[in-house]
Amino acid sequence: VRAQGDTYQVVADVSQFEPPDIVVTTSNCHVAIQAEKVADDGTVCDTFTHKCQLPEDTDPLSVSCTLTEAGTLVITARRR
Repeated sequence: VRAQGDTYQVVADVSQFEPPDIVVTTSNCHVAIQAEKVADDGTVCDTFTHKCQLPEDTDPLSVSCTLTEAGTLVITARRR
């Protein structure tokens, strides 16, 4: 978690996954990123999981995420 001005930022490289395969959840200032790539035969061939805790002064309602064209997931949250 990096602090930038009045926001916190979490960055993850998920370039090996398609956008529908990526799930981001938040709960009690915790952020979880999960991604799963499924092969044509239905088997899971690649997974990614990352969990982190946001600082206590994070505004939990301000958490948002964007996926860049290069496959970088950027999660941002405002500081109170």
